[in-house]
Amino acid sequence: MRNLVLSILISFIILFNCNSSIAFDFAPEVGDPAPDFQLEGFNKNKNLKRIWELNDFQGKWLVMYFYPKDFTAGCTLEAKGFSDLKKDFSKYNAEIVGISADNKDSHESFCSEKSINYTLLSDPEGIISDKYGSWIPPFSDRNTFLISPEGIISYRWISVLPINHAKEVLSVLKKKI
Repeated sequence: MRNLVLSILISFIILFNCNSSIAFDFAPEVGDPAPDFQLEGFNKNKNLKRIWELNDFQGKWLVMYFYPKDFTAGCTLEAKGFSDLKKDFSKYNAEIVGISADNKDSHESFCSEKSINYTLLSDPEGIISDKYGSWIPPFSDRNTFLISPEGIISYRWISVLPINHAKEVLSVLKKKI
């Protein structure tokens, strides 16, 4: 019963606040190889629904962020922040990928309604989120990883706040180049 109450409390915090303050730091460290993934996803600009893998981004910087839920206030704020800076990230040979437990149809609606211009991936069971230390069932925790063109974790942010996060990530990327 206690676990059920705790699970409901965590779900409530994530759903309505969309900003988890609980940091389970089992995430890969800077210098570690980025864990591989194969996830279904959607990219509005490429009008694609398909399976995406880490290798699809080989030779590019990858900003991979985990977030709790499409259409919630904090998650929308974070997603729009990355969308607004997409061209700036592209100048530095960087792609952006968001991952949550939402299904690809939810991602497609989210991209269309909120003008999200990069790839969103679906991790409904949290398997990949867990590999990145970003899973608090039934949602992904808000963590971000900057992965080098060689597939190495170059920087990480654990339990981030969504406001101005994209600007912070871009600032770190600029220093890495």
